[in-house]
Amino acid sequence: VPSDDNLMVRAARLLKEKAGCDHCGVDINIDKKLPMGGGLGGGSSDAATTLVALNQLWGLGFSKKKLAALGLQLGADVPVFVHGTAAWASGVGENLQPINLPEPWFLVVMPGCQISTAEIFSDPQLTRDSNPITMRHFFAGEGNNVCEPVVCKRYPEVFDALNWLSQFSSARMSGTGACIFAAFDSEREACHVLKLLPEKWKGFVGKGRNQSPLIGIVN
Repeated sequence: VPSDDNLMVRAARLLKEKAGCDHCGVDINIDKKLPMGGGLGGGSSDAATTLVALNQLWGLGFSKKKLAALGLQLGADVPVFVHGTAAWASGVGENLQPINLPEPWFLVVMPGCQISTAEIFSDPQLTRDSNPITMRHFFAGEGNNVCEPVVCKRYPEVFDALNWLSQFSSARMSGTGACIFAAFDSEREACHVLKLLPEKWKGFVGKGRNQSPLIGIVN
């Protein structure tokens, strides 16, 4: 990814500019694990990690609120990663209310395609008049991802992966895709289903967490 398009580089440059820290510098190496265009917020997480880590490395003393405001300039999903806790987001992502969610094991399936968020948001068939969902309705399981039917129509591989995973647990699409995920009660159960994954797809198992590991590292 060209440096001008890389969110980590943009985050570092933005923080350096706002701090007026001309002498500040850093070498950044990226060991990319999450698929690009997967809808898992990998780029936003990278940007937030850069802001939080460099704030400490450079001794700037910026508050999380200030870092989150800078993160919002980079992307709507960056602030939640800056705060590092599960949250109910409203607005464009800047209004965050901490919540406590179950922490199941997740199986994430990668169908092998990259999806552009801009492409899905500009699709004329995307529902744009959904009623606002409340936190209470979300916890009651009444929410849905309006991007899912649009993506499934455009990308048959996402549709197929969603149907396959739905055999084992309630499966959903992450963000604007392309990744599909489902929750399981145990790591053993999730890993068992992973072993059944068709060879044409890739997947991994991870533990849900209400608090980002980043918090423990930098604090």
